Amino acid sequence: MEIEIKQTAVVPAGLAELPWLEFTPDLFGIRGLIAGVDEVGRGALFGPVVAAAVILPASAFPELMASGINDSKKLSSSRRIKLAEQICCLATDWRIGFATTAEIDQINILQATLLAMKRAVLKLKVQPVICLVDGNQAIKDLHIPQQTIVKGDERSLSIAAASIVAKVWRDELIVRLASKYPEYDLERNKGYGSPKHLLALRQYGASSLHRKSFSPCQIQQ
Repeated sequence: MEIEIKQTAVVPAGLAELPWLEFTPDLFGIRGLIAGVDEVGRGALFGPVVAAAVILPASAFPELMASGINDSKKLSSSRRIKLAEQICCLATDWRIGFATTAEIDQINILQATLLAMKRAVLKLKVQPVICLVDGNQAIKDLHIPQQTIVKGDERSLSIAAASIVAKVWRDELIVRLASKYPEYDLERNKGYGSPKHLLALRQYGASSLHRKSFSPCQIQQ
């Protein structure tokens, strides 16, 4: 259920100039909890696609802005880890959802991504009044109002928070798996197609956790 946000709240002077959608008339006047939803790992060759749903109280915004919250892709690993800890501490609620490699290969990466997002939202212990979803694809059969936002992780504090939490959670998972699959250099590439990872696929073939529906993983031994 996708809706178009149409609010007419008056934003206090000083807040309207901030670059985040939470301080625009569209969102500032919404009464109730807002969840940001984002995914990570969509382009990886190995491991699950992971999504996070994060509900932030308005009181958390100044602290997170002071800490330099941003799209997770624009942050160093150490900054992401610190921000993820801060976000999880300040959040009203946050949850992780993921879709497995087998599900990715069965239903395709787009549908698996949306499934991971839906799972994250449905795990929330408190129901938001609206979900802000990164990208241009609405989550199917989600019976909570949602709004897709292209480049949402650069425009919404809630989505940026979700992108950070999802990225740190997935990176930690891949690092744990790296010891089981040392030949693929997963600790460094986090499952993405680095030159060393691609070379290992040519040398050793794909593991059970590689995405066989992705062409680099289809090399025959």
